[in-house]
Amino acid sequence: MIHIGLTGWGDHPDVYQSSSNTKEKLKDYSSHFPIVELDASFYAIQPERNIRKWINETPTAFQFVVKAYQGMTGHLRGKSHYASAEEMFEQFKLSIDPLLEAGKLAMILMQFPPWFDCTKENVDELRFIRRQLEGYDVAIEFRHQSWYKEDIREKTLAFLSGNNFIHAVADEPQDGEGSVPLVAISTTKDKAFLRLHGRNVNGWRNRTGDNEAWRKVRYLYNYSDEELQEIKSAITQLHSTTEQVYVIFNNNSGGHAAENAKRLQKMMGIDFVALAPKQLDIFEEE
Repeated sequence: MIHIGLTGWGDHPDVYQSSSNTKEKLKDYSSHFPIVELDASFYAIQPERNIRKWINETPTAFQFVVKAYQGMTGHLRGKSHYASAEEMFEQFKLSIDPLLEAGKLAMILMQFPPWFDCTKENVDELRFIRRQLEGYDVAIEFRHQSWYKEDIREKTLAFLSGNNFIHAVADEPQDGEGSVPLVAISTTKDKAFLRLHGRNVNGWRNRTGDNEAWRKVRYLYNYSDEELQEIKSAITQLHSTTEQVYVIFNNNSGGHAAENAKRLQKMMGIDFVALAPKQLDIFEEE
């Protein structure tokens, strides 16, 4: 089965009904897509009330890819609020366990920063994470090219497989060590994950101004039909060895993600079932 969705549900006007307000956005979103990437969890471990609210607002079969808290992946600047790494992981697990119990946790996404390179120290960090998240489906997304060097790539993939980590395949601009190639290889038989960041090389490279402004430029991209055909081939390759493939469009800045996802869905001839009853075809006029 192939699942297609977007990063977040709060910034995709194409999928909202005209009368929709902020409180209805997740319900509207879930009438179009069967999965979503939850990014609020990166900025703060979410209170249980939020998680339970989102569970109740989505169909039974709807699933969340939960992005790990920034302190768990080395992004956090400043002092941690937690007494130890173990406490931080424990609080994160308590936060997301209602999703797991409801059958709505697709996986945890551990996206590492560009400075997380292939070293023994960082490999040991991955082993620590596996111990902390034993029993959870965990996807690892690298952002440093050293993990994919010709003499290292097979070892990287074998390590992920041996530790039951999902290999998060990335499509992103190619700009030196801070970019990784699209390697459409799955490391588990049940789940594969593909994240689509767009291919805006200039935006990816030119970090100017504040972080928020840079992020908006960085993910400003509209995939062409030809590029989506390449993505389709990568998904087909992943699906040939893996039962379920999760695909997330992260090119949100210009509002292209929803349309790109719908276009890919149409190219692949996929009809999602068990969605919320509001589903609308964004290609058709009302």
